[in-house]
Parts: sequence; C-alpha cells; structure tokens
Amino acid sequence: MVRRVLVIGAGASGLVCIKTCLDEGLEPVCFESSDDIGGLWRFEESQSESERTSIYRSLVTNTSKEMMCFSDFPMPADYPNYLHNAQLLQYYRLYADHFGLRRHIRFQIKVTHARPRPDFSQSGQWDVITVDREGLEEKHIFDGVLVCSGHYTQPICPLGEFPGHEQFTGRCLHSWEYKDADDFRGKRVVVVGIGSSGGDLAAEISRSAAKTFLSTRKGAWVVGRMSSGGLPLDMIAISRFTNTLKNLLPKRLINWASERVLNQKYDHRLYGLMPRKRILDGGVLINDDLPGRILQGGLVMKTNLCGFTASGLVFEDGTVEEDIDAVVFCTGYRAVFPFLPLSLSDGPGGELSLYKRVFPPSLEPPTLAIMGLFRTKGPIMPIVEMQVRWALKVFTSSCHLAIKERMLCVIDSERRIFMGRP
Repeated sequence: MVRRVLVIGAGASGLVCIKTCLDEGLEPVCFESSDDIGGLWRFEESQSESERTSIYRSLVTNTSKEMMCFSDFPMPADYPNYLHNAQLLQYYRLYADHFGLRRHIRFQIKVTHARPRPDFSQSGQWDVITVDREGLEEKHIFDGVLVCSGHYTQPICPLGEFPGHEQFTGRCLHSWEYKDADDFRGKRVVVVGIGSSGGDLAAEISRSAAKTFLSTRKGAWVVGRMSSGGLPLDMIAISRFTNTLKNLLPKRLINWASERVLNQKYDHRLYGLMPRKRILDGGVLINDDLPGRILQGGLVMKTNLCGFTASGLVFEDGTVEEDIDAVVFCTGYRAVFPFLPLSLSDGPGGELSLYKRVFPPSLEPPTLAIMGLFRTKGPIMPIVEMQVRWALKVFTSSCHLAIKERMLCVIDSERRIFMGRP
C-alpha cells in the first residue's frame, strides 16, 4: 500500500504535491536541491549551478492571479492582476506557511538515482539515492514518486547548426544566462526565437541596445495581456462560453475572425510577425511591448537565421547584418531527468513517453508520475493541482489507468497532433 511518497523539487508543482499528499493521508518527503522554495520563480543574480532553472529580473506572469492561483488559497487582494516574479514567489511562501509544508522539505538535497526495487512488480517501491551539499550519499525507499524538478534546466542552443559560427567574434548566449539588458547597452544585438522569452528579451534589450533584431522562422500572433473592458486576457479567453463557441463554430471561421481582430490592431505581415500557423493551431505570443518597439524602430524583425560571418549574421531572405556584438538564443529547453531509468526515455530523440503527459506506460504498477511537463494556453498551476490529485488516486488504486496498448495509442495520437500530422 502506498504510504510514503517522494516529491522531487519544491517549486510550484512540488508544493501542491506535498499539500495534496497530506490531504490524502499520505506521508510526503520533498527533496529540494537549492536552499529555498520557489523553483523557476526564484530569481538569482547569477547562476551558480548549471542544472538550475533561471529567470530574468523583469519577468512578469502571462496568466492572471485569478486564473493561476491554487484552488484553496486565493492570492492576496492587493496583488496586481499580473505578477512580477518576486510577488509570485511571495505567494508560494504564503501558501507553504499556511499549510505547514516546509517541515516536509529537506533542502540542499539532490536526487541522483531513482530506480524500481527488485520486487517492483509486487511492491511498486523505489530505491532512491540522494546527495547533500557535502557530497554525502543517503539511500531511501519510497512507495511512490512525484517528479516536480521542472524542464527549464537544460537549454537548447543550436549554435553548431549555423555555418561560420566558429569565426564569429561577438558573444553568443542562451536566454538561460540572461538577467537584464545592462550588458547590451549601446550594442547591436540579435535575439533568435519568438517564444515568450524571445519576445520579452527582444523588447527589453531594444530599450538599451543601439539596435536590436529579432529573428524568427515561424512568426507569432501577438496578443496583449489586456482584453476587452480592461480585464485580463485569460479571464475572457478561457471560459465555458468561449469553449462552447469553439466547439460549435467552424474552426476556419474562428481563425478568420480572431486573426482579423488582431490584424486590425497591427498588420502582422506589415510588422514582420506573420506566423505560419493559424491562431487556433498555436503560435500565440503574449506580449504588450513588441509591436510598439517595432513601430518606434528600436526593434527590427528579421527572417530565420542562416549563418554567421566574422562580425555579422546572415538571414534566410539573403540580408546580412554586420557589426553584431551579441546573439541571444531563445531556443527552448530539453526536458531531462537524469535520475530516472533510461528505459523510460523510449520516445523520439530519447524523450519520455507519458500517458496524458503524466504516467510512463511501461511502469506496472504505476507509482511514478511526472508533474507539469506540458504546454497549455492557460495557467499551469491549476492543471498541476488536478494532475497530482489524479496521480495519487492511481498510486493508491482508487482509480486505474488504461491498458498499456491503449496508453501507447493515445501517446502516439497526441504526438502526431503536436507534429501537425494526420
């Protein structure tokens, strides 16, 4: 019977996992590799550890406090609708203190090994090895494992894919290293990638740099945080009413109407932002500043990066920008869980195959779950809260998963949809 549950990481997902375990009468033990809670949302002036998440000083949430808070702990009334990272971290502290979660967390303990025990098929238990800051190892046995270590720790920097990068004399870095725009004052900078970080960094750097360029291969539908009536975007866009409309109206009609509204505000093709995807197929960027910076000339849109010269960059449309001082790659992260068995990484490119983005289908009994490893158009925290409720029901056999073959079919179907294949 599942009683003792390991929670790896004390960020947002880890905290709600600890709390939900307590609600279910289980015994959670959380190992956190740093010296504090908060995970991704704890800003540090410099990155001392290569395997830690990293955020920049100015980072503000893209989802509103009303939509992203945990179900049983509303955010303080004096908080703004969209939170600076320091305010969100303070919310996590309030949440942890209110429910007495800190006493279940052991800080500066890193999980290096989590493997099924020899009798796993009967017990479902896990052998776990941890290392403290002094390098001392400790062995543990757990009935279940909730992985909440995040997936923003291994930056993907495709520098080696571009010809001529060896001769480039400027600085190249990943957004993981970025803290603020001070280092780029008066310089000529290229930002590569138009995801959330790429949009934020390009707009911010353009206020300090002599010239900033944003290179994108796919474009984006740019939407501000404020919606009709001055309300937060997600309060209007994510509702039963809008979901019903999406189910009733033709997809082509919704795409046309939504894109028309956005293009009336600023023509995405004219601004160099026109995406390849329709708006319902993804490619939406929440950013309040990007179009304005383009309009003011502080930011110039460029096509996909193709290569380097000694002092410049070559783009897909044949243009070349010389005298570039720095290139910031906002090219995403690789989800890596080195403490888990390699046998679980059986997906394309060695990625984890997960049923409903939570359970490895190869594990029987299912006593390990991955939390928060998904992308969503809305807030993540409430979804993780539902994930852990489900995971613990499965751990304790209160509900059961589909058979392995069915789970693999679902995984394959979801992967095809994500890749845009029939």
